[in-house]
Amino acid sequence: MDLTLTAEEQAFRDELRAWIEANHPGPKPDSDEAAFEFRRAWQRTVFDAGWAGVAWPQEYGGRGATLVEQAIYGEEMVRARAPALANGLGLAMGGPVVIAHGTEEQKQRYLGPILSAEEIWCQGFSEPQSGSDLASLRTKAVRDGDEWVVTGQKVWTTLAHEAKWCMLVARTDPDAPKHKGLTYFLMDMKQPGVQVRPLVQITGEAEFNELFIEEARIPNDNIVGGEGNGWAVAITTLAHERAGLALALQMELKQLLTAVIERAREQPYNGSTAAADEIIRDRLAQLYIETEVLRLNAYRGLTAQMKYGVPGPEGSLGKWHWAEINQALTELATEIEGPAAMARDGRWTYEFLRARANSIEGGTTEILKNIVAERILGLPRMR
Repeated sequence: MDLTLTAEEQAFRDELRAWIEANHPGPKPDSDEAAFEFRRAWQRTVFDAGWAGVAWPQEYGGRGATLVEQAIYGEEMVRARAPALANGLGLAMGGPVVIAHGTEEQKQRYLGPILSAEEIWCQGFSEPQSGSDLASLRTKAVRDGDEWVVTGQKVWTTLAHEAKWCMLVARTDPDAPKHKGLTYFLMDMKQPGVQVRPLVQITGEAEFNELFIEEARIPNDNIVGGEGNGWAVAITTLAHERAGLALALQMELKQLLTAVIERAREQPYNGSTAAADEIIRDRLAQLYIETEVLRLNAYRGLTAQMKYGVPGPEGSLGKWHWAEINQALTELATEIEGPAAMARDGRWTYEFLRARANSIEGGTTEILKNIVAERILGLPRMR
């Protein structure tokens, strides 16, 4: 892939960069609730200016941008330290899945409110006994006329406490093989049969949730991709989730690494500064190399998506690689910081604790390694 921007791509970057500079809302509030509403207002501003869903088709409210322009968009938002958009799961997964598998009625109904953050989306996949082996899930849906009655439990449901819609995978045919008897629903979260219980993380935040579903009702029209085709639609969802991560995350890593290097130059360490220590310098250099490899592999994945039209397994490699780099980086940052890293309100304390989830969320590293081995390297399946 030629990494040199065309004149059109450079113009796109310049326009976007100027717009962000003119409209950046500043730092987010400290409280979780205020911060979410702040991000929601920011997404509305982005939407009103035509910058939400940049690669979505124009007829559905997007900008019709190319995949390269979408990558530029992610990089520029991170570079400017712009707030994350509130409806991240809807933008990264829900919308692309509806575009790929939904009916025209579904596209007209759901895509606009995703872009504007009027309706927040969450993802109801993982269960207490079905995480990495998602196809073993037990949440069941039983047909009742024009509706489905759903009962079960989900866990690690990001933003469920804010969401209007849930991308829910449930078992509709208990007699079919586990990958065959699943259906993909859009479930209204604002109904009596759905209960959300936030899970407080080690950071003190509660962005994840348990989801208890007791005879919730979903109209048959809210099936995406057809009854019994839930596994294929779920795979599309996960592919979009991982494909969109690497390019933006490598920018975040570069910013964090720059901050760690700056801190190492200031922090006293063994009679000099941390940056003067040979071992620390080697570790910083290795992190720089790994971050650059992540960037180049992200563009490799983008090239494959441009060639085949859909995200490929390369996204699994990027997500796995990012998790390892970010964890190693935050561990080194706390070592450089020394005893001060134990402070509850320290910056690197938060970064270190939050990074613990990186190798679990969005697909465990073990599962991602299997995907890379089987689908990229062509190695034999384990089972």
